[in-house]
Amino acid sequence: MPQVHWIMRNGDRVSDDVNDGTNLMDAAQMNGIPGIAGECGGCLSCATCHVYVDEAWLAACPPMDEVENAMLDIVTSPRQSGSRLSCQLIASPALDGIVLHVPD
Repeated sequence: MPQVHWIMRNGDRVSDDVNDGTNLMDAAQMNGIPGIAGECGGCLSCATCHVYVDEAWLAACPPMDEVENAMLDIVTSPRQSGSRLSCQLIASPALDGIVLHVPD
C-alpha cells in the first residue's frame, strides 16, 4: 500500500496507507483532510480537490491532461507549478511516499 502525506497550511501532517487504485481525493476525504471538498465526486468538473504536489514528487506523477489543466485555471487558491487535482492522482507504488500540500 502506498503511503500518502498531506501537509496543511499550519504545518499539521496526516499520513495514511492508501489502497492501490484509489484516487487521492477519495483518500483525503476518507482521512478527513480539510480543504479537499471533491464536490464533483472526482469527475474532473469542479477543481475543489486542488493540491500542491511537493516538488520532489512532480516527476513521479502522471502527466496532466488538457481538461485537468483547464480546471486548474479556476482554483480558488493560487495555481502553482505543483498544482494538481487530487482526483487525477491514483495511488500506486510509484507514488509511495508522495507529499501533498493542501491549499487554504
